[in-house]
Amino acid sequence: MTVAITPQSSLDTPGSGLHGALAGFRIVLVDDDPDARDLLATVLAQRSAEVFAASSAPEAFALLKEHRPDVLISDIAMPEEDGYMFIRRVRALGADEGGRTPAVAVTAYAGRADRRRALEAGFDDHFAKPIDLDKLVDRLVEIRNAAP
Repeated sequence: MTVAITPQSSLDTPGSGLHGALAGFRIVLVDDDPDARDLLATVLAQRSAEVFAASSAPEAFALLKEHRPDVLISDIAMPEEDGYMFIRRVRALGADEGGRTPAVAVTAYAGRADRRRALEAGFDDHFAKPIDLDKLVDRLVEIRNAAP
């Protein structure tokens, strides 16, 4: 199931320092766990990002091509096509098709070897679940600031 979540800056908590931190940022998020997906999508939308959420890698791949996001956020452990397969498929695309879109892995696989495997597969960063949401938002801001 694909869901588009529009920015909801009115939900930001006053004084959080994050209000609008992701304004104008388009994110494709994929996680097969509906609770994890909804939580992360809501937090990102609260920071003014436009979030396109998918429950599977094939849905996320279609969203990438349709919406050309600024970043991909992907779970690793998903049925049928896991995050490693997904990012390899993305990286096989040409740059003009979204193949260089920055990508962040979010996963319960939290060891050093897991991080290395995610980076080698083509992710630009790796966050272990439970995710430190403030650090994730900070990293997304860094990615946006590093973009040409």
